[in-house]
Amino acid sequence: MCTHDVPRPYRPEELTDIGGARPGAFAGAPAPLPVPVYDNHTHFDFGDSPVELRAALDAAEAVGVAGAVQVGCDLASSRFTVAAVDADPRLLGAVAIHPNDAPELALAGTLDDALAEIDAMAAHPRIRAIGETGLDYFRTGEAGLAAQHHSFRAHLDMAKQRELALQIHCRDAHTDVLATLDEVGAPSRLVFHCFSGDAELAKICNEKGWFMSFSGTLTFKNAHNLRAALAVADPALILVETDAPFLTPHPFRGRPNASYMLPYTVQCMAQLMGLDLSEMGHLLRTNTGSVYGSWSD
Repeated sequence: MCTHDVPRPYRPEELTDIGGARPGAFAGAPAPLPVPVYDNHTHFDFGDSPVELRAALDAAEAVGVAGAVQVGCDLASSRFTVAAVDADPRLLGAVAIHPNDAPELALAGTLDDALAEIDAMAAHPRIRAIGETGLDYFRTGEAGLAAQHHSFRAHLDMAKQRELALQIHCRDAHTDVLATLDEVGAPSRLVFHCFSGDAELAKICNEKGWFMSFSGTLTFKNAHNLRAALAVADPALILVETDAPFLTPHPFRGRPNASYMLPYTVQCMAQLMGLDLSEMGHLLRTNTGSVYGSWSD
């Protein structure tokens, strides 16, 4: 999830004072997970209350979140991502132009140049995914859809050419995302970031071998469709993420989200799936490794 009303991403030289979250007090830390897992999607460069990167990762590690995938949404945040994965071995990265940024770049005549720079950044060995990319019909009007589709297809090609995973952002556009994937072909590892579909989409993901990454929205009281999707999802295809600083899990909505909050969502998933936390942790670690490889490489 990306918005336009956040501060600029920090420059590489500011890595000692980065991170951030929405205004408000951070919630207390959850009990540590018995088996460490990874935050599959977060944005350390967004927010209004700067926090130190290593301190944020230390806080996450203390509750059993061993590392994270830092995700870029535009050129600035993707450059930040490359610097961040060099700064701390607990991070892997993903780089992309967010679908809501593509129309602005197209209007300025710089979209293809931006995509070329993203492709160059994707050559970094600790960049393991292209994302977040996709389609978003909620924030972009009809005039910007052509640019979104052009950008999405370019990112799909990058992921396939570089043999990287693809993280999809999809909002109010599931039909067209699926149609595009059917038309041009999906990369070998594809993730629906912050999965927002229903049981029917989960069944399609099962058939295609696509991963579904669940966020704190799973814990929301009105998340009936998400819980129905998790109930039918192939356990070998589920992941977990924060999308921090957004989507703070219940009962802490309205407070900043962060990677150390991930155990609240893991606990919810385990309860819904009838697994103990150790079983849940081993499952999520295995699935995360299948998508992104090893953090130690």
